[in-house]
Amino acid sequence: MYLTKGLTTLGTVLLILGAIAAINNATADSAVWQVNSGSNTLYLGGTVHLLRPSDYPLPEEYEQAYQTSSEIYFETDLTAMEDMSVQRQMLLQLTYQDDRTLESVLSDEAYGALSEHVAISGMPMMMLEKFKPGMVISTLQVLEFQRIGFTPQGVDAYFNTRAINDAKTLGQLETVMEQIGFLASMGEGNESEFILMSLGDLEETADVIDDMIAAWRHGDNEQMAELFVNNMRAEAPDLYDSLLRQRNLNWVTHIEQMLKDGDTEFVLVGAAHLVGSDGLLDLLNEKGYSVKQL
Repeated sequence: MYLTKGLTTLGTVLLILGAIAAINNATADSAVWQVNSGSNTLYLGGTVHLLRPSDYPLPEEYEQAYQTSSEIYFETDLTAMEDMSVQRQMLLQLTYQDDRTLESVLSDEAYGALSEHVAISGMPMMMLEKFKPGMVISTLQVLEFQRIGFTPQGVDAYFNTRAINDAKTLGQLETVMEQIGFLASMGEGNESEFILMSLGDLEETADVIDDMIAAWRHGDNEQMAELFVNNMRAEAPDLYDSLLRQRNLNWVTHIEQMLKDGDTEFVLVGAAHLVGSDGLLDLLNEKGYSVKQL
């Protein structure tokens, strides 16, 4: 199973690739890492974009990294997602603007399975007909997370609010529209297979969510990679490449630039981006940086 992306409001799209930061120490204490290049320091924190109230307070290592850092980086500009003009652009990208509908692009099997799932969730199928597959699955996933007690107050939102109030410098690794572009292209060319696979993942969410949160809190890389990253790589290699690998390669370039200045940054990303052989932690290790789990 793997988590795709989550939609907290109609126009506010957040990655819910659930998460953990680790390399090879399954008994480590947290999903926060310290990266050093000479005397320069940067922190990497794995995030879960939706959490339950009971999941707070966060592990103390997050507070340690936050207090030590003068600049806080997220995957994208979370505040911009609240702008109505940005939300309108998002909606345009995430819906079909021609005569296509889900019924016309999906096989009978995929459309039937989707209709059945939507009926159980209580949402009228007609509301989703013009949504692209990534938008459909994100919407259904957020509904499922809400059903089992999760709220949009995940790690990213929590620290974004605090950083604004504390007047810390904010940064992002990619633009909002770049991130929405990844969601809009999910399943493109393989819409039916993507929908069927994602519906299967949705059915497992409630069964694995406690394991996911426990693995995240304790820095259990192997468990998180098994739950999310490995299956995506095996079952949807093109999606894995575009959603994780290519973005990680782009992000490493930004992180290397941060390690050249004297500021201390805290970089918070959905930590499926940190695990595995194509994760940020291994990429940084391969480049010779010192990477230590807190």
